[in-house]
Amino acid sequence: MHLQKIINHFITWQVRKIKPHQLILILSLVIGLLSGFAAVILKNTVHYTFYFITRGFQFEKENFLYLALPLIGIFLTVLFVKYFIKKDIGHGVSRILYAISKKNGILEPHNTYSSMIGSTLTIAFGGSVGLESPIVLTGSAIGSNLGRLFHLNHKTLIVLIGCGAAGAIAGIFKSPIAAVVFAIEVLMIDLTLSTMIPLLISSVSGATIAYFLSGRSVLFSFELIDPFFLKHIPAFIILGIFTGLVSVYFTRMTMFIESMFGKAKNTYKKLVFGGIILGILIFVFPSLFGEGYEILQEVLNSRGEDLINEGLFYSLKDKTWFLLLIIFLILVFKAVATAVTTGSGGVGGVFAPSLFMGGLAGFFAAKILNLLPFVEVSESNFALVGMAGMMSGVMHAPLTGIFLIAEITGGYELLTPLIITATISYLTIKYFEPHSIYAKRLAQRGELLTHHKDKAMLSLMKVDKLIETNFNAVNLEDTLGDFVKIVAKSQRNVFPVIDEENNFFGVIFINDIRNIIFNRELYETTYMRDLMYMPDILVDPGESMEDVAKKFSESGHFNLPVIKDGKYKGFVSRAMVFSTYRKLLKEFSDD
Repeated sequence: MHLQKIINHFITWQVRKIKPHQLILILSLVIGLLSGFAAVILKNTVHYTFYFITRGFQFEKENFLYLALPLIGIFLTVLFVKYFIKKDIGHGVSRILYAISKKNGILEPHNTYSSMIGSTLTIAFGGSVGLESPIVLTGSAIGSNLGRLFHLNHKTLIVLIGCGAAGAIAGIFKSPIAAVVFAIEVLMIDLTLSTMIPLLISSVSGATIAYFLSGRSVLFSFELIDPFFLKHIPAFIILGIFTGLVSVYFTRMTMFIESMFGKAKNTYKKLVFGGIILGILIFVFPSLFGEGYEILQEVLNSRGEDLINEGLFYSLKDKTWFLLLIIFLILVFKAVATAVTTGSGGVGGVFAPSLFMGGLAGFFAAKILNLLPFVEVSESNFALVGMAGMMSGVMHAPLTGIFLIAEITGGYELLTPLIITATISYLTIKYFEPHSIYAKRLAQRGELLTHHKDKAMLSLMKVDKLIETNFNAVNLEDTLGDFVKIVAKSQRNVFPVIDEENNFFGVIFINDIRNIIFNRELYETTYMRDLMYMPDILVDPGESMEDVAKKFSESGHFNLPVIKDGKYKGFVSRAMVFSTYRKLLKEFSDD
C-alpha cells in the first residue's frame, strides 16, 4: 500500500509537471534501458548456466550427455511454467501480436520475467531455439506495464510495446536500426513521427546499455574480406529462391509438429517424447544444441567441417560430399528440433533458428555453386546473405534481415546482394504463405492486427462491445394488440421475438406489418408467432468484426441480431459499427 501511494503521488506530480509527449519520450528511454539490461542479463545467465552444467564435459568424447540434457531442460521448464506461472508463456512474438490485436496492448506482469527464466532452462540445457523471442516479450511487457502504470491510452501503449521490443533486439545484437525496423515490420507498429522518435530512443538506449555492460562483442561477428561482384547477382537470386523455399519448409514443418504435440493432452508424455527425440537429434548432430551461434561463427570463418560429429563420422570428416550431406540433414532436422523443443514444453523462439538455417543454407548453396565450372563465390558472404534471406522468409521481414546483417558486419558493402536475396526470398514464401510464422495462427482466427487500416481497425473492434440492447423485445405469445402498446414506447422499427427463457425465435419489422397494425379486429386473434420471421443472417458474440462487416456488406441489412447458444443478446447496427470504426481510425491516425 505504501508503494502504491508513492506511485499515485508521482503520477499526480507527473500530470501537473510533464506534458504527455514528454512523458512518452522519458518512458521510451527507461524502457530501452531496462530492455537492453534484460537482454544482457539473459544472454549471460544462459551462458553461465550452460558453462556450469557442462563444466569439464568434452562434447567430442562424451556426447552421450546430449541424450539427457535437453530432456532435463524441458522438464524443468514445464515444472516452472506449470507450478509457478500457471499460464502459457511460449511463442513470445505471437503473444505480443495477440496482445496488440485483441487485448488492447495488455501484457501480464509475469511476462517481464517468466519467459527469461523459462528460456534459460530450455536453451542452457540444449533446447534448439533462440532467446530473441523471450527477450522481446520481456521488453514489450516492460513497455506495456509501464504504460498501464501511468494509465496511458491504447495507442500509446502499443508504441511502448514497440519500444520494449526495439530495446531488446538492440540489446541482443547491438543493432539499433534493425531493432526499429523489427518493431515496425514484425510487430506492425505504424510508421509515423510520433512512433519513430520513441522507437529510436529505445533502440539506441538498449544498444548503449548493452555496449556498456558487455563491450562491443555481439552474438556473432564478421568482417567482410571478399568483395561483392556484379557478376554474382544471378547467384544471389538463386540464393533468394533457395532460402525462400527453405523458409516455407521451416514454417510448415514447425506448424505441423507443434500442432501434433498440441493434440496430446498429457503434459509429461509430451515432454518425455519430445525430450528423447531432441536428445537423439542433438546426439547425431551436435550443432543442433542450443541457439547455434558458435557453429554459425565457424561457418562464417569457412570451417564448415565443424558441423560434423567427429565422434560418429571422423573418418568422413574431410569428404566434401559428406559435408554437403550433413549440412542438408541439419537444415532438415533443425526445423524438427526447434518445433519439438517448443511443442514439448520448452520456451524459445525462431529468430536464432532462422539465422542458423539461413547461414547454413547460404554456405550450402555456395558449396554447390563452387562445384560448377567457372563459378567462384564467397562462402562466408553467401552465409551472411543467406541469414537475411531466411529471416525475410520466415518472419516476412526483409528489411529487418537486411539491416541486421549490414549492422553486424559493420558496413554496407553487401547491401546490394542483401536486398536482392531478402526480396526474392520474401516474394518466394509470399506465394506459399501469406503470413509470417508469428502471425499465421492469429490470422487464421482473425485475431491479427495488420498494417492494412481497414482490417486493423476491425480487428480492434469486438462484437460484445457493440451490442445495442435498446430494442424492445416481444414475447412469442403476445398478440397484435400487445405489440401495438410496445411499439408506442419504442424508438426502433425492428423487434426481436423471444420466449420466457430469452430464446430467440425471429424478428418483426414495422414495415412488414404496416398494413394490419391499425386493424383492431386482428388485435386479439393475431399472435407474434404468426408475424415473425427468422433473419437470414445472425451474429455470434465471438465472431470477428471483419466477418460481421462482410455480413453487413453482403446482406444490405442495417441491424443484425446477436445470438449466443440460441439466446437473444441484442443487435449490432451498421451505424454503430461505422461510428466506432471512424473513432478508432481517427485515434490511430492522429500524429
